[in-house]
Amino acid sequence: MKNMTSENLDPKINKIDKEIELSIRPKKLAEFIGQKKLKDQLDIFIRAALARGESLDHILFYGPPGLGKTTLAMLLSGEMGSNIKITSGPALTRAGDLASILTSLKKGDFLFIDEIHRLNKIVEETLYSAMEDYALDIVLGKGPSARSVRLKLQKFTIVGATTRIGLISSPMRDRFGLVQQIDFYDDNNLSEIVKRTAKVLETQIDEVSAQEIAKRSRGTPRIANRLLKRVRDYAQVNSDGIINLKEAKVALLNLGVDEMGLSDADRRYLDVVKNQYGGGPVGVENIAAALTEDVGTITDVYEPFLMKKGLVKRTPRGRTTT
Repeated sequence: MKNMTSENLDPKINKIDKEIELSIRPKKLAEFIGQKKLKDQLDIFIRAALARGESLDHILFYGPPGLGKTTLAMLLSGEMGSNIKITSGPALTRAGDLASILTSLKKGDFLFIDEIHRLNKIVEETLYSAMEDYALDIVLGKGPSARSVRLKLQKFTIVGATTRIGLISSPMRDRFGLVQQIDFYDDNNLSEIVKRTAKVLETQIDEVSAQEIAKRSRGTPRIANRLLKRVRDYAQVNSDGIINLKEAKVALLNLGVDEMGLSDADRRYLDVVKNQYGGGPVGVENIAAALTEDVGTITDVYEPFLMKKGLVKRTPRGRTTT
């Protein structure tokens, strides 16, 4: 079995942050906490592919940010004994960028494309034949002398991730053999994640403190890990570095995270709808303007959790508070 390596193609990601993030991520699919139904399905697909000596079919994960789509892609490559390259939709601006990546992939390798709904249209169309026929059509020259050359590719697996599956075209979506939603986590799973991350970070935390952080994490592991790091900072500066319930509550209060997991931004959203617009209905563009945020941030970051908590409703006429 080959060692799993991760080559990040986006130079904007900080190297130190990347190393810390990798140390927190689980190394095996069995260590991945939560999403049991999805894990069971992936385990079957992996075992079947290994038994046949084939590559995994292309996979598309969709759901809110921070739920583990990148982690799952890395775990899949590790379980298959393959290498993985990581990029994002906005980073692939030209068909040539995609061609250079695809031609470097070896048999069984994985290519993870984050924010795949933001792929350039030309790049997306170039990807069609690569996903379906494992071939790349390149046009050489211009005008009457232009000719098309087909390059054969090794069989590889694309894992796509998106927070907005509705923006992915049908031809692209239909080329994935598995399309799977990743949902929010429950508090028990988040508590296990917090304790595991604390162990990796060599930080002591008791059960009730882990539960307190978990229930304020908006059902999202990334937020749970982020809050844990900030609570750890508070405990280190103000006491002996051991996280207890009192310190956790004070630290979370200072961070502006209440007992429901609502942040200052969430409360401003609710205040705009409730007080400025009488509880709604109000269009999302007006809310975005009042909060000086873009519409995508409102619909992808704020609203999923507020709707899950039953605090906001989407109606044909606009948003309303409940």
